[in-house]
Amino acid sequence: MSQNENKMKKMLLMGQHKVGKTSMHSIIFANTPPNQVMQIGLTVDVNQNSFKFMGNLKINLWDCGGQDKLLQEYFTTQKSTIFSNVEVLIYVFDVDKEGDLFIKELNDFKTTVTSLSECSPGAIVFVLIHKFDKIKESERKIVFERKYKEIIQRADGLNIEIKDVFSTSIWDETLYKAWSQIVQNLIPNINVIKESLKAFCQTCSCEEVVLFEKSTFLIIDFQETTEKKDIQKYERLSNIIKQFKLTCMKTQANIQAITVKSEKFTVYIDEFTENTFIMLAYTDPSIYPAAISHNVHHAQKLFESIQGSDTDKLKYLIQRKP
Repeated sequence: MSQNENKMKKMLLMGQHKVGKTSMHSIIFANTPPNQVMQIGLTVDVNQNSFKFMGNLKINLWDCGGQDKLLQEYFTTQKSTIFSNVEVLIYVFDVDKEGDLFIKELNDFKTTVTSLSECSPGAIVFVLIHKFDKIKESERKIVFERKYKEIIQRADGLNIEIKDVFSTSIWDETLYKAWSQIVQNLIPNINVIKESLKAFCQTCSCEEVVLFEKSTFLIIDFQETTEKKDIQKYERLSNIIKQFKLTCMKTQANIQAITVKSEKFTVYIDEFTENTFIMLAYTDPSIYPAAISHNVHHAQKLFESIQGSDTDKLKYLIQRKP
């Protein structure tokens, strides 16, 4: 296993207080249902939590309280401690804040990104404009575009990469979309996984294949044989499956594989590796679910028999002819 694969990745989660930072990472990493996040108290300091993702990716998440006094300490006396050795900054805005409150958010964001560029110039930044469920659906596009433009302008010239800006809510799949793309940027050799899934999709004669991380059900990657690729349906599916998984846990039911068959398609979901679930979808009625299950289980056994890191195993699977 390479040193890069085994390295602890420092991730900052920042924004003003009460924007929903702790709630969102509790939903993603601690499996907290959205209707229970109101029980989570305010973060009054820096809470560090370590998570394993895909087995060998270790994330050190720094959830930084957003009270004005704390922010000033981060920008001055604690600047080196907070902003050094950062791989990713996730900055959260509250979509409901307008006028002077939004200007204050923008100013704090600019100071945050400036400090980051000085201490961790190679870090990348993701921005989440959160609580979008408060905005009327007919107005969401206009609100997002306006706020997006002002946020990007504040970061202009700061020599730091704003990788993406998302509109999010804890009540739909948008939160999973954002966090899936954020974590994908931390996975070593993500292209190896992409090529592996593409080859596996072709071998199984499936139209679609999706790889989910086991504990969070975030999307690691997906491949489709069709030209029109729609990741939104997988993000929605990720949210649905996770809620189903939580329901099974409450009833102490242990579900390892699911097959859903209709007149038009068949979907098969199963454990793939120690750290992942895989979903395959196909429309060819001549393909039997048992054949897909056999291919998945054969790949599982082959994967387990290979020595080395997850990346080494995936490289081997790509190079091995079916």
